[in-house]
Amino acid sequence: MKYNLLGRTGLLVSDLCLGTMIFGEENSRGTPADQATAIIHRYLDAGGNHLDTANVYAGGRSEEIVGQAIKDRRAQVVLATKVRFGGELNTQGLSRFHILQAVEASLKRLATDYLDLYYVHCWDPLTPLEETLRALDDLVTSGKVRYIGVSNFKAWQLMKALAVSDSNGYARFVAGQYQYSLVKRDIEYEFTDLCLSEGVGITPWSPLGGGFLSGKYKRGDRPQDLDNGRIAMMPDDVEEAWDRRATERNWNVIEAIGQIVEARGVTYSQVALAWLRAQPAVSSTIIGVRTMAQLEDNLGAAELNLTGDELQTLDQASALPEMYPYRFIQHYGYRTRNLNR
Repeated sequence: MKYNLLGRTGLLVSDLCLGTMIFGEENSRGTPADQATAIIHRYLDAGGNHLDTANVYAGGRSEEIVGQAIKDRRAQVVLATKVRFGGELNTQGLSRFHILQAVEASLKRLATDYLDLYYVHCWDPLTPLEETLRALDDLVTSGKVRYIGVSNFKAWQLMKALAVSDSNGYARFVAGQYQYSLVKRDIEYEFTDLCLSEGVGITPWSPLGGGFLSGKYKRGDRPQDLDNGRIAMMPDDVEEAWDRRATERNWNVIEAIGQIVEARGVTYSQVALAWLRAQPAVSSTIIGVRTMAQLEDNLGAAELNLTGDELQTLDQASALPEMYPYRFIQHYGYRTRNLNR
């Protein structure tokens, strides 16, 4: 397992992070507690040290399972959870009231007295940003939280938050959790440059595009079991979610991955994860496995280093559409340090 610094900090995290969103879910797509515990232990034994959960995953059951699984190995783990979503009125959002309430509940479920990384799960349009950041800074100062992260903010919102933190001497975001994969590269328009410039380590979620990059889907073969797959886990229409993924561009990505799979004797998932591991802004990629077999497959990506030609093939197949002002800057905004005439 390879380890990277988390953003502009001295904290080392394994470049594969174990996501636990479906641990404890009481349905066919969830992972029962005993199996989830075995998966966590296997991940830690393989050298992983970064676990990600949230207060709302499986109604809090995910945090409970994680807490019990690591109780004898707490010092070995970089433990991350999140705050923002919840019930109604004051039991959701990023108010000081809710943050302080939610962190205590998460600490109790996780059976720990501190969090290594605490994410704000989404932008809150009602709460002043200064209120949120001051509450997070107080948690860091108190020792209940060691580092803070951000998820699902727009680029200007993240930049504003960093500016507010810097101007007030507050703890600043060091990690950014965003959807990122070979079929979802939108964050490259703004976030990769922003995060590299500001020292925010990207921790991608859905690195397999909702399972689309797992190798189980083929061009022209519309699956009949969408309701039982990873794609069905997002809160939008399953058929719409499939149609959004089954585009010509994405099938080209699948075929490009397939070329590497055939040449290297690896799996589709491993290639997709290896591509993310190679991205300079990425600190740790979140793998959301349901079974031990899926974990073993994903762990194989930790040792897969793609060549420059392989990365170029994947980059070209998954290239983003040109958009203004990015194309303009690329073609007309170039400058060189060479001033010789």
